[in-house]
Amino acid sequence: MSSASTPRVRFAPSPTGYLHVGGARTALFNWLFARHCGGTLILRIEDTDFERSSEEMVEGILVGMRWLGIDWDDGPFYQSQRLDLYRQTAEKLLASGHAYHCFCTKEELEQRRAAAIAAGRPPMYDRRCRSIDPNVAAERKTSGEACAIRFAIPEGGNTSFDDAVFGRVEFANSEIEDFVLLRSDGIPTYHLSVVADDIDMRLTHIIRGADHISNTPKQVLQYQALGAPMPVFAHVPLILGPDKTRLSKRHGATSVISYKDMGIVPEAFRNFLALLGWSPGPSQKDREIFGSDELIQLFSLDGISKSNAVFDNDKLAWFNTEYIRAYPAEKLLPLIEEEWDRAGFTPARSRDEILAAIDLLKPRARNLKDFATVFRAYFSDDFEYDPAAVTKFLSDGAVRALLSELSHRYAVGADFTEASTEATLRAFAEEKGIKAGQLINGSRVALTGQAVAPSLFAVMAQLGKERVVQRLAAVDKMVPIGDV
Repeated sequence: MSSASTPRVRFAPSPTGYLHVGGARTALFNWLFARHCGGTLILRIEDTDFERSSEEMVEGILVGMRWLGIDWDDGPFYQSQRLDLYRQTAEKLLASGHAYHCFCTKEELEQRRAAAIAAGRPPMYDRRCRSIDPNVAAERKTSGEACAIRFAIPEGGNTSFDDAVFGRVEFANSEIEDFVLLRSDGIPTYHLSVVADDIDMRLTHIIRGADHISNTPKQVLQYQALGAPMPVFAHVPLILGPDKTRLSKRHGATSVISYKDMGIVPEAFRNFLALLGWSPGPSQKDREIFGSDELIQLFSLDGISKSNAVFDNDKLAWFNTEYIRAYPAEKLLPLIEEEWDRAGFTPARSRDEILAAIDLLKPRARNLKDFATVFRAYFSDDFEYDPAAVTKFLSDGAVRALLSELSHRYAVGADFTEASTEATLRAFAEEKGIKAGQLINGSRVALTGQAVAPSLFAVMAQLGKERVVQRLAAVDKMVPIGDV
């Protein structure tokens, strides 16, 4: 099939788990390709593993895709509702002589595989049912004998395909087992259902993980047997952990929603994910930050690497801080409000004050959760003090007394700006013969609960005169004299 055709691609997750990083990257690449080419992205839920699939997992996948901003044009289609198509496809392969009935029981197959392994042979099916006359096989099935349907791999020769990423890929047919298409209970295997669906949905490109390369010859043979046009295959490299092993839970979170819960901005995660195994080309070699429209414009299969990608949590954290810093406060606010809702926190300031606080704080934010934890003091009087900061900067009773006195100076002052608050504090420190730094550090903890914050006087201006006066005046009550 010509790659110049208007692309029809699919993301086809199995709902036996939540949307993980590898699946999300596959969905993203298909989405970028479809949007770049003006094509169609189909969402298909491969839920024929009835024991492990669940509606909860389906919803988890959909939630993860929506969070990433990956929308689809058609679907979701559920394989569990398309069983007739798979059975009809298996019957077509039987009728054309490309498949046959297999009457071997599970116990017999396990015994033969164990014997083959013990003898040092590949544990492949020995094709003994392939020699049964089709008419005899049909009679045995009609009489009620349980049987599966297997695909008849051509004897001798090779099966090959051209991969858009890895180039020409070839397998010796002698290494491919006569695989099961339809189990004895009428449930299709992955090999049958994926091909039947891809043909029925008129897919032009199959973009998926490189771990599927070994499955591809089985699918290529089915396309040929069914006389269907071959799609373009593009297998994307695997995602590895920092130790160069397959990414797993031991490397940290792998569920996409887990990263949302960690306070990652969705667009930052999407940008980070797009660059795991794909490059926008030499013209963009000095750039790493790309908006969604730019990713769509630049994306091509040619940019997909043959080498496995490494998931770097530090790099993701960098992307996140860059996006938080670059976002206007109005764009950050809905994301921050979600964090507040999860934390059961209600801000007690006006919208304008909240937006101003976000602008002040975003250069220091590591993630969205900071706005519901260490930054609470900027949005409400309901916040906690870091005990270590209190011990370090407010354990001295003399300092606490001076801060309480300083609050009176601010209360009677006419101006309350960054410049005036700084001038007042420094003049007060000189008058009392104390280093200004002691008052600055103590004030920072008294006002924000933290030892680290933006410029103290910017913080004062943002909090406003009334809050600053109240919080400084309350220092003596907050830490009893002598309590270290």
